[in-house]
Amino acid sequence: QVQLVESGGGLVQPGGSLRLSCAASGSSFRFNFMAWYRQAPGKQRELVAVITSSGSANYADSVKGRFTISRDNAKNTVFLQMNSLKPEDTAVYYCFLPPKYWGQGTQVTVSS
Repeated sequence: QVQLVESGGGLVQPGGSLRLSCAASGSSFRFNFMAWYRQAPGKQRELVAVITSSGSANYADSVKGRFTISRDNAKNTVFLQMNSLKPEDTAVYYCFLPPKYWGQGTQVTVSS
């Protein structure tokens, strides 16, 4: 059974940083691409960043230059380093493992 466990969310001031982690178990993690999504109140879930099995990454335009996705295949873990955070980054962040597995979500709140 595949499980994704996220951690690292919290409350941060604008301009601050957070690092999210997503640990996967029960899957051939290293062969899949992984992704981070987010969902703000009243909005649809949106793709934030994706990383391939070889480490190539792509980002939503809204986070380019501020967020970095990375992975540690030995630890079955994907990370999202978020810098220069803005209030509009406030959302619940989810990791996704194909074809259908989601983490429980971790809240990120950017506020002064």
